[in-house]
Amino acid sequence: MSTSRPIALSETAASEEDWGGSISRESLSEQAYQGVRDALMHGKLRPGQKLQLRPLSKRFGISATPMREALLRLVSKEALTLDARGTVVVPQLFTSQLQEIRDLRMDLEGRCAASAAQKATDAEIAALEQIHANIIEQHQSGGDLLQAVHLNTEFHLKLCSMARLPITLEIVEGLWMRCGPILSHLYDRGSPFSGTHPHEQVIHALKSGDANEAEQAIRYDIVHGGKGLFEATVDG
Repeated sequence: MSTSRPIALSETAASEEDWGGSISRESLSEQAYQGVRDALMHGKLRPGQKLQLRPLSKRFGISATPMREALLRLVSKEALTLDARGTVVVPQLFTSQLQEIRDLRMDLEGRCAASAAQKATDAEIAALEQIHANIIEQHQSGGDLLQAVHLNTEFHLKLCSMARLPITLEIVEGLWMRCGPILSHLYDRGSPFSGTHPHEQVIHALKSGDANEAEQAIRYDIVHGGKGLFEATVDG
């Protein structure tokens, strides 16, 4: 009488290579979500701008269903809103909301800067330094200020990613998503700093491993560098 030989788990896995089929619709929705989210965070969308479903679906090259799912997900996070006709709109930012966002950013990004001073690699610091150099180049050459806004966002989010605090980073990204639509006004008055830029102080602190200096420098940058943004808010 023969008995069945137990099948090893490794043998089973090797014979079932067709598992894990595609989930295209969900994947498309996620990609669209990330695309609109990125546009919000980098100041590419403006307060009051309407996001029509069909043109937006065409832009992303997807059908209306995953595009709608992506937009409604952003509405649930209050990064977008719905008007009386159900059209998705980039919301206006109230002064009180920007004040709260700024205070939260000071706390969370300051914490990230302090952590990054202890954890960042030389390669990460060099990449951050290059981002800042590109920002300065845009200013000095009279270049694309929207690109400078994009790079400024990248500087702050790169710094936070270097902290190795993923939950904090997720919250910070949400704050940038909320205030991103007014970032086009960041340089309306030109560069708000003369002399040493706070970004340079942050980089110096990272190189020397000074957590307190890094935290104070990024907090100063958030307060003084973003003063002009309040002119783009509405009372409330």
